Amino acid sequence: MSRPGKSVRQSMAWLHTWSGLVVGWVLFAIVVTGTASYYRAEISHWMRPELSEPTADPATAATRAAAYLKRQMPDALAWSVKLPTTEHPSTEVYWWNHPAGPYHHALLDPATGEASQARDTRGGDFLYRFHFELSLPPIWGRWIVGTCAMILMISLITGIITHRRIFADFFTFRRDKSAQRGWLDAHNVVGVLALPFHLMIVYTGLIELGPMLMPWGMKVAYQHDIRAYYAESGIMAATRKPAGQPGSLMPLGDIVTRAMAAHGEAPEVVMVTMPGDAAASVTAFFEEPPGLAHLHPQIVYAGDTGAELSRTGEVGAATRTGAVMVGLHEAHFAAAPLRALFFLCGIMGAATIASGLVLWTVARAPKGANPAGFGLRLVRVLNLGTIAGLPTGLAAYFLANRLLPLDLAERAGWEVRTFFAAWILAALVASLYPKAKAWPFALGIAALAFLAIPVADAITVGQARFLGFDAAMLVVTILLAVGARLAAKRPERSRVARPTLSRAVEA
Repeated sequence: MSRPGKSVRQSMAWLHTWSGLVVGWVLFAIVVTGTASYYRAEISHWMRPELSEPTADPATAATRAAAYLKRQMPDALAWSVKLPTTEHPSTEVYWWNHPAGPYHHALLDPATGEASQARDTRGGDFLYRFHFELSLPPIWGRWIVGTCAMILMISLITGIITHRRIFADFFTFRRDKSAQRGWLDAHNVVGVLALPFHLMIVYTGLIELGPMLMPWGMKVAYQHDIRAYYAESGIMAATRKPAGQPGSLMPLGDIVTRAMAAHGEAPEVVMVTMPGDAAASVTAFFEEPPGLAHLHPQIVYAGDTGAELSRTGEVGAATRTGAVMVGLHEAHFAAAPLRALFFLCGIMGAATIASGLVLWTVARAPKGANPAGFGLRLVRVLNLGTIAGLPTGLAAYFLANRLLPLDLAERAGWEVRTFFAAWILAALVASLYPKAKAWPFALGIAALAFLAIPVADAITVGQARFLGFDAAMLVVTILLAVGARLAAKRPERSRVARPTLSRAVEA
């Protein structure tokens, strides 16, 4: 009869293995795109090379944006104007007539207030939103991501319980002993090295999705009036209720000027609620103050008179704690060195998931010439298509930005379609290759695709300010090429009998 402690570890090993497998492919895509989102602004800059320093002050840009929005939808439920800055040179506007959308979007030239001539692209925003919506309808995508995050938290905790020599294994890497031992050691090393980051990023992500995943208490306490909850908690300043009568809106630039005088800096975003109503409200959102908390100071003005109506103040401990969790997850507070460390930890998170998926197939590979069962073959194909196919899709997304005609209708949509088409095509082609050649081929294709990015950039744009981005693409190329070369080397079979997966995990 086995000892109780050992029995618990074996149970945890089973749960760790299967919880990681069933959602591993989705988690890999979530982690990779989330890691890339740490450089969301830089990706968007590269994908809109026509944009340069803004030539209009924030107040003038706001007035011109309001004139554009009046022509588009004067009776909208709300307008949102993201004012130009050095990091975001264009004026970005949204407008919608229903809380559930559709949400209309445009980039404006701050100097003219007309649609920008920059190429149509979703830039880094596509990767950012894919990270938590998977390009699905928002409610469905976020529920799937939230479910996968909860399963990942289970996998992390069971992994800690399972590996009793977790820190000793961190200093051990035995690639040449056997394929299974090599993958297990690689899984342990990258998993343990960034384990605090992994736990933090999953937990804070669940906290951020918490109001959507578990909204019942808030809905009962506030009778489904979510705006009242946000106002009382201090997350948002209170706005006026609509009067139900038409009214006029004072120049938006004048309100921006008042907000600049009141807060000492220009707002990041100006939102106009019910712009055609007599009781329209204008909310100025300012940059987060230094610190971990993801809280934007806000001032609300009357849209018709410009009188200040309300502003956010000090928040309670519960609200600040939640804001710190969100701030830790999104890392807006992080300076360049810390952001690079977060990025590196994200890469290790993706490597942990990928090595775990490959380890599952290596541990169950049949000996000799015995054919693999359907389940094992399916997992191999999904591993290949996700781990090697996703990078090819990302490279195709960047290449499409440089190679598609600038005047192509719905150009941004075609960039996204190119991403998915390249991902699917790479997965299908690689799955048709013999097992021994599939991984080198798939990783080699991804390496060539990333190598083509700086070449295409030099030919089509050729601006020195993008040399850093192009250098990063070359680094990814080298990493994928090294991976392809290692995959091409068939490890020698160990003369020692291969242990089962449960024994390997217990070791």
